[in-house]
Amino acid sequence: MFKHILKKIRFFSSIRKEPYLSFQKILGFHPHTIEYYQLALRHSSVSIVTESGQLLSNERLEFLGDAVINSVVTDILYRKFENEREGFLTNTRSKIVKRESLNRFAIHIGLDKHIIVTKHVNANTNKNIYGNALEALMGAIYLDYGYKQCKNFFENRILNTFVDIDKIAEDEENYKSKVIEWCQKRKLTFDFVLLQDELQDANKHLFVSGLMIEGQLICESNGSSKKESQQNTSRKAWNRITSEPDFLKKLIKQEDQ
Repeated sequence: MFKHILKKIRFFSSIRKEPYLSFQKILGFHPHTIEYYQLALRHSSVSIVTESGQLLSNERLEFLGDAVINSVVTDILYRKFENEREGFLTNTRSKIVKRESLNRFAIHIGLDKHIIVTKHVNANTNKNIYGNALEALMGAIYLDYGYKQCKNFFENRILNTFVDIDKIAEDEENYKSKVIEWCQKRKLTFDFVLLQDELQDANKHLFVSGLMIEGQLICESNGSSKKESQQNTSRKAWNRITSEPDFLKKLIKQEDQ
């Protein structure tokens, strides 16, 4: 009992000093094993060489943290959107965990000021260093505290502070509106057509919808409802519109043939 109290006194006296205090400001809680967090902020350009010749940097923690973040965000979205299907959840998650978002989150919580990197690496032009460090930090939290603390940290410190999940979800649902607006601006005719309505096992329907623009079938997709199949079709169409530079030219050329 006495040893336990003594250990606690030593611990709390140490958290007033650097680097415990710096990490406590970032995390919102005090770290147990400080070495995990220090390693999380060490870029591979300044790796530590062990006696056995092993190079130590944040790369392994980054690998672990990447999986943890995906798990945490999946968990949160699954519980928040109980009636949404897999496609919606996957696309919403990808917007939250994409590299640009992680880079931004890392800067918001001040992680960029503590990353250890060689002067030969320009962090301003290589902003992925920040997102990678955030992933590594999540790996450190996981090793130090476990999954529950990781979820609490990412949900409360990051998502609830810097992310409007409802807005992201709303944008995810508006692909059909985006496609319609795109067509109307260019005075193109468009129509969503039902290509298939099939009754499957357990009295479930499979709907397949297609999008016609200027009389041409642009793409098609399925869903458990007519609305969902149109939404999935719209997502595919919008991806084509935004990713194919000559999409409109090709569309008009095919129309003229």
